[in-house]
Parts: sequence; C-alpha cells; structure tokens
Amino acid sequence: MTFTYIDLFAGIGGFHQAADSLGGKCVFASEIDSEARKAYEANYGLKPHGDITKIDVDDIPNHDVLLAGFPCQPFSIIGNRLGFDDIRGTLFFEIARILEAKAPSMFILENVKQLSRHDKGKTLQTILQSLRNLGYKVDWAILNALDFGLPQKRERTIIVGFLDNRVEFSFPKGCGAGKLEDILESDDEIDSKFFASERIVNKRFAYHQSSCVPSIWHENKSGNISSYPYSCALRAGASYNYLLVNGERRLTPREMLRLQGFPDTFRIVCNDSQTRKQAGNAVPVNVIKAVLEAVLNAKTKVER
Repeated sequence: MTFTYIDLFAGIGGFHQAADSLGGKCVFASEIDSEARKAYEANYGLKPHGDITKIDVDDIPNHDVLLAGFPCQPFSIIGNRLGFDDIRGTLFFEIARILEAKAPSMFILENVKQLSRHDKGKTLQTILQSLRNLGYKVDWAILNALDFGLPQKRERTIIVGFLDNRVEFSFPKGCGAGKLEDILESDDEIDSKFFASERIVNKRFAYHQSSCVPSIWHENKSGNISSYPYSCALRAGASYNYLLVNGERRLTPREMLRLQGFPDTFRIVCNDSQTRKQAGNAVPVNVIKAVLEAVLNAKTKVER
C-alpha cells in the first residue's frame, strides 16, 4: 500500500523508518533540534522544517497519515470543554490544528507511558476528546518495545485515529523480545572510551552480581542496581553510566540505535553525545511499524 505522511516532532526519524518500510512517502517533516535535523537529512534526503509552532498549515502538504511523537508537555489548562481552549498553549495543540486543517485519514501519536496517568488521567482524556471533537475515531494502548523484537523495556502510550468511523482497529500483540547479543558489538572492537572506570565497575560489582551474560546493568536514581537480558529504557538526559553492558561498559551509539530498531544502514553523522540523546528521544521503530501496518490494514478492510 502506498501512502503519504508527515512526520512531526520527527527526531531522527523513527516514524520515517517504519513508514518507508511499508511503502510510505514523507511529504513534510518538522523537528526543532538542529542536530536531529542534521541526522534526519543525512539519512532521508529531506531537511525537516524547524519550530512547528511557527509553521503555517497552508505550507503543509495534504497527506494520508499524520505521525507524531509529541513531547509530554504538562497541560496547565484542563477545562470543561475538552476542546481547543483546553489544549491551547501545549505542543499537542500543534497536532490538533494540523488535523483540523488537513483532515488526514489516519494518525498515530506516541508519548511516554506516564501520559496515561498524568493529572489522574485527565490529560489523556483531554487529548482523546479533543481528537474525537475533530471527527476521529480514537483508540489507545500502552505498548512495550520488549514485545516487538527489541531487547529494550520501553513502554509507550500509542494513540491511533481514523476519520472513517467504520474502521475496526485492534492493536498488535507483538512477537516477543529480541536477543541482546544480536545488538551488542564485540568488546574487543570497542573504543576504550566506552569502558567505565575501575572505580565505577568495582562499585557496581560490590553491590550486585549477575548470572546472566550478556546483560545490561541498570542503576536507578536511588542507587539500586539490577541486571536483565535486555536493556531498560534509553533516556536522553540520564547519567552516562546508568546502563552498563555486563556492568563494565557503556552502550555505543550504534548499539543504542539498534535497541531502538534502527538498521545499521542508518548513518551516524553527529557526535557521541548528540547521538546518545537522539537515540534516547527516538520512538522504537519496530513498535511503530507494527502499529502502522495494523492501521493501514484496518483502513484497507473498510475500503474493500
């Protein structure tokens, strides 16, 4: 199936990777971070526009699918109308105004798991009702990258919508976790800069022992250490040492991209720090591909 799509809050193109693999053509992208735009253009030959709040909807082409991993910006105004007045001033409003103006047939939105609990669920309900007020049939679920062939526990809120209210949609169930060893590089081939100091390694092993190899050791904000045959969620702003392979070394940029489902053909054009940030902010490609495929199939069934 061929379709057109726009990629909002695009990052380094997790949505783009998934959509292109299913026959999609990106007709517009927007990303405010200059380094992410640099990586996006280098990989897809398309330079994203900047700040979405400054883009006129008339400059956005018509499209079949809107894709957006919008930031989880706290909603400071929760009123009773559950419409534009309630979401104005938030970045979700930018999605809503484009949906209202362009009326694409379908959309997929991604956000952190905590969105479903923010303000006792009121924030999510405001979002859902705002989308329904625009005429969309809406559904949502929390999906975990660990269930979609990636060795990373990364739970995300996924919202889908159809302008055709006849569409019957079910979220995909996934196929199980991928193997950590499939994404890890050999220690012998890794630059010494990725290995933690002797002090840090000794500290980890003094508090924790793991019988699982390979494993990713995770230190939380309280200093508690755990290890699993998969990675805990990558985070853009976390401590450099919060995840260590076998308790000894940091993940390389390529390994972090693999954890998010990016192929090795993805070109790394930014420095390690920026790539680590970009991987931490990215959407898991495998999850989005599975959801998008289900969305397209559900829409096709109605059109037959």
